[in-house]
Amino acid sequence: MKMRIFILLLFVFCLTGNGTSGGQSAAAQNFSIAVSVNEDAISESDVKDRMKLMMASGGVKPTSANTGKFRQQAIDSLIEEQIKLQEAKRQNINVTEEDVARGFSALAQQNNLSAEQFEQVMTHQGIPKSTLLHQVKSQIAWSKVVTSVLRPEIDVSESDINARMERIRDDLGQTEYLAGEIFLPVGGEPGTSEAEIKALADKIIAEIKSGRAPFKVAAAQFSRSESAARGGDLGWIKAGDLPKELDRVVTSLSDGQISPPIKGLSGYYILTVSERRTADESTMPQPDDVLNTIGLERLTRLQKRYLEDLKSAAFIKYRD
Repeated sequence: MKMRIFILLLFVFCLTGNGTSGGQSAAAQNFSIAVSVNEDAISESDVKDRMKLMMASGGVKPTSANTGKFRQQAIDSLIEEQIKLQEAKRQNINVTEEDVARGFSALAQQNNLSAEQFEQVMTHQGIPKSTLLHQVKSQIAWSKVVTSVLRPEIDVSESDINARMERIRDDLGQTEYLAGEIFLPVGGEPGTSEAEIKALADKIIAEIKSGRAPFKVAAAQFSRSESAARGGDLGWIKAGDLPKELDRVVTSLSDGQISPPIKGLSGYYILTVSERRTADESTMPQPDDVLNTIGLERLTRLQKRYLEDLKSAAFIKYRD
């Protein structure tokens, strides 16, 4: 049975208007090349603007202690976006100005703002509209690559669906948790210590609890797990689905509670539970829903491998 699903991998980020400094003027920015990605270049201006976007999204004020970490994250994000745009071009996939405008308008609507009001918020934050438009364009381009190039390779059989349905039925009566995660790897950023990652986790938690950074926004901007593209959403999980150190925390959280940083094997996790339920016949998914779930799981793994292969094959040169 071929997978009959509509894929939309575009997840774009909301901004909070908390009034951080606008930083340097455009005229004073350094437009020298920071890194080359195949035939394209990323400028120092691009990097600085992306750092502003990341810090504003997380409610983080720039300091001498965090500038280097955010710089590397900004560069990594820009490199990945450039590779996505290059692959879309290679596949003769076009992203129109109308596509990007709709993506920007969708962001504004998520913040209960018009596109004009949203642009004003960005201007107040000192963030050029172009840096967010570039991010939106790359995600739309990648979603089109995934849909046209990778999705046709996914096949879900009747036996796959039946096996998953049987496992779900075996779990009836158990408590399920609608959970979310933010994962911050230790050693993932050159020159960043475990203590700095722990401090970042504490800062993110403080921003979420204060209401300045919604969990989904923080997850999309900072998390390095596959769930980041869904705002950290893990869906409905049950005891035993996660590693033991995480499992214990999920089952102890109250609805809406944010966990402290949890040390895992490769980094720190921040977990939350939105609600819980007892699995019964009424919560059993329909076969088409299971088909979609399995298909999306496989497509997520496939597109991750595909992107990693593109990164490995890319010529990336950092400028001194």
